[in-house]
Amino acid sequence: MRILLLASAFNSLSQRLHAELRDRSHSVNVQLAGDDEELLDAVRRLKPDLLLAPMLRTAIPRELWSQLTCLIVHPGPPGDRGPSSLDRAIREGRTEWGVTVLQAEAEMDAGPVWAWAPCRLPGYGKSDLYRNEVSDAAVAAALLAVERFASGTYAPQPQSGPGWSATVRTRPALRQQERRIDWAADSTETVLRGLRAADSRPGVLDELCGGTWYLHGGHREPVLRGCPGELLATRAGALCRATTDGAVWIPELRRHTPGGPAGIKLPAVTALGGLLPALPELAAPLMPEGEDGPVWSDLRYREDGPVGFLRFSFPGGAMSTGHCRRLLAAYRFALARPTSVLVLGGGRDFFSNGIHLNVIEAAADPAVESWDNITAMDEVVDAVLTTTDRLVVAAVGGNAAAGGVMLALAADEVWCRGGSVLNPHYRLMGLHGSEYWTYTLPRRVGAATAERLTRQALPVSAATAERIGLVDRVLACGPEEFGPAAAHLAGLLAASPTTQRRIAAKKAAREADERTKPLDAYREEELAVMHRQFFTPESPYHALRSAFVRKRPVPTGTATRS
Repeated sequence: MRILLLASAFNSLSQRLHAELRDRSHSVNVQLAGDDEELLDAVRRLKPDLLLAPMLRTAIPRELWSQLTCLIVHPGPPGDRGPSSLDRAIREGRTEWGVTVLQAEAEMDAGPVWAWAPCRLPGYGKSDLYRNEVSDAAVAAALLAVERFASGTYAPQPQSGPGWSATVRTRPALRQQERRIDWAADSTETVLRGLRAADSRPGVLDELCGGTWYLHGGHREPVLRGCPGELLATRAGALCRATTDGAVWIPELRRHTPGGPAGIKLPAVTALGGLLPALPELAAPLMPEGEDGPVWSDLRYREDGPVGFLRFSFPGGAMSTGHCRRLLAAYRFALARPTSVLVLGGGRDFFSNGIHLNVIEAAADPAVESWDNITAMDEVVDAVLTTTDRLVVAAVGGNAAAGGVMLALAADEVWCRGGSVLNPHYRLMGLHGSEYWTYTLPRRVGAATAERLTRQALPVSAATAERIGLVDRVLACGPEEFGPAAAHLAGLLAASPTTQRRIAAKKAAREADERTKPLDAYREEELAVMHRQFFTPESPYHALRSAFVRKRPVPTGTATRS
């Protein structure tokens, strides 16, 4: 079928559905919402059989839904209505939820139901849940709805009448007045639910250090205590703030400027800058005793016999210069341990999206910060590529893009969850890219496929990634099961009688490749192009980066070719 995806942003769910539908041989086009005339023109030009809206903040015009079947993906179970469905579910502590695909009509979320799927809501932030459990349910429901529509025989279920048993609950948008944290009265659990329900968008408005800020994300602190609302410490760019019965870590802030330009999310310590009072920096142990434990950290190393596990989890998958340097230090620590297999990643959310565009945008000199960031990222990738005394596995539990994909490709094996989406390209940010991709990507998929992936700049599903050789193994499991499943497979790999032979062969192959063309040559060629793109003021990268970070439309006529 010809399917038009309509979305307010080409976000993680839109990308996943785009890839999954293309895998099933549908012809898929994407139209960004916002201009009804442009939308109607696109429909007249493309003549889709079906319109599917995975993420929509505006209503579809009557002129369209009255003539064409338009299906809306709503992140709530049947009967749930309103624009803040998932936010409210998290704030209320719901553990069971669902996603409904319904037909667009005049009343929002009230059209006939074509499909729905249940999902669990474990204790994570909204964006994490949206990319994982909710995304799994949304894809299952949307693909079923598409299949039912294509059959031409299925009658969707009206949300009324004798066949309808769900309770209808229509709730308004969750405003900042309702999201506000009362630091003098709210428990840690209440604060966490509020922060997690707004972690990516819109954040929780609050007063801090004499200014007004949106707080993004939250993690429990098990030990530190103080007067409610008091700032207690910093860790890896995050702030620890006391609650009535404990404390929470807040990783990111965004400045609130009424009537001014929208602020951008930054590591909390970076955002506050000189406004932050003197606080102790309390680093978490990289390798704590026992299991992972309750202490929050964005870097963690553990061992299980001959297998080492280095997990990292940076907000939004973005890796600043500081993140890269800390990850490199942790990787070098892991290399000093007596293991034969090292698993890099293994978390449930983003693996990596490469350099930190927000930190770059906020820097005094974005070109210099871009250069520092990409060279720090290259150092991490170089360390993985030149590891010859053990096997390295990249365990990609969530999505990955740009340099994050290339970081994974530096490993000997890449395993990803069935719900992962990969974007192995840089073109949409006007960049050539580095991270040794000109060596690793063609080595995996061949020169022709590498050229196609980087030129087309389209999302790739886990299934397609495995088929073309971009990844070695796809784990068909839920987000919570990915880490344990990858750990089990890593144990089997370490115990395999062929592993030591593979390590020896790997070392010989690396030495042969180095003689053919040194890694430094790939890096120098890549960085020569990147240097021009960073330090040329009229380079498209600067306008594209600023538009992306500040959630503005891409400037008309901005080229995206490197």
